[in-house]
Formats: sequence, C-alpha cells, structure tokens
Amino acid sequence: MTVDTPVAELLFQQEDATPFNTDVATLKPWSQALSCLESAPKCWLSTVEPNGRPHAAPVMLVLVDGAPCIASRPNSRKSRNLAGNPRAVITVSGEDLDLVVSGVAHQVSGGTALRRVAAAFATKYGWTFAIRDGQVYDDSLPGSPQYAFYEVSPVRAFGYGTDGLTATRWRFNRT
Repeated sequence: MTVDTPVAELLFQQEDATPFNTDVATLKPWSQALSCLESAPKCWLSTVEPNGRPHAAPVMLVLVDGAPCIASRPNSRKSRNLAGNPRAVITVSGEDLDLVVSGVAHQVSGGTALRRVAAAFATKYGWTFAIRDGQVYDDSLPGSPQYAFYEVSPVRAFGYGTDGLTATRWRFNRT
C-alpha cells in the first residue's frame, strides 16, 4: 500500500488561545514526518489490550512505499493486541520533529509484500528475515522464531516542532 499525501493543517487556530504558532507558514510537510520516521533508530508502538488498558512498546520501524511497518513475534502482547483491535499509535522524537501517527495496523501477507518489508529491515537495520511458505522467520536466532510484519495505515498524524511553538496535523483521506 502506498500512503497518500495527507492534508496538512494547523493543529491550533488563533481563537484557541494557545501558545502554539498559528501561522500557516509554520506547517510541516509530510515529507519531514516521513524523514523523522525513516531516520529514527526506534519508535514506540501503542496498542490497546483486551481489557482496554493501553500498551506501549519500543519497536524498530521501516517505511515501505511511505507506510510505516514493524516486526513483532506473533504471540507478543502487541501482536495479540493488534489481532483484537487494529488501532495503533506510533510515536517518535526526532531531531527537528516530535511525531504521533495514529492509524490502523494490518498484518502484511503475500510473498512479494513480505519480501519488500524484509528487504527494508535488512537495509535499515541489517536484520535479515527468511520468508518460507508465506511466514516470516529470523534464522539468526536459535529455533528460527517466527515473526509477523504489520503495516500501520495512518489516519491522522501530529507533528510538533522542537521549538515548542509549532504544531501540524495531517489528515489522511481514507476511502
């Protein structure tokens, strides 16, 4: 899936009486958010447990066609949470942008898609995965544990400038 270019808008307007800058010239481009995600060594994935409690865990993230993707063991808390409720939030703090991406996660399937995500992990982290019979394995670990790849389709995102005064909201057109 390729992520559409979202609509960028100020998070706050002048009438909101906020300390944030309300000048549209301070809007951050989505390309800056993508750069923040791509360059981050890790980010945080927040999911919802079956009892409604939030769960957050550090994850490594890659971009495939502009879509954030993560790897997780199928029986991990985050994978079980996503199986029951696919809503997720990715947060990362970059050098020039703090980013919150809210979206819907789905497990990546199909040989071509799995190989593309695996290649992105190999390129960014040197983490190699084997794809066999439509399943993902880490053959470098004892027992070749199984993994799953998840793609998070953004619904909305928020970017906060490190100056503490700028904030951008991106809304994605989901049909």
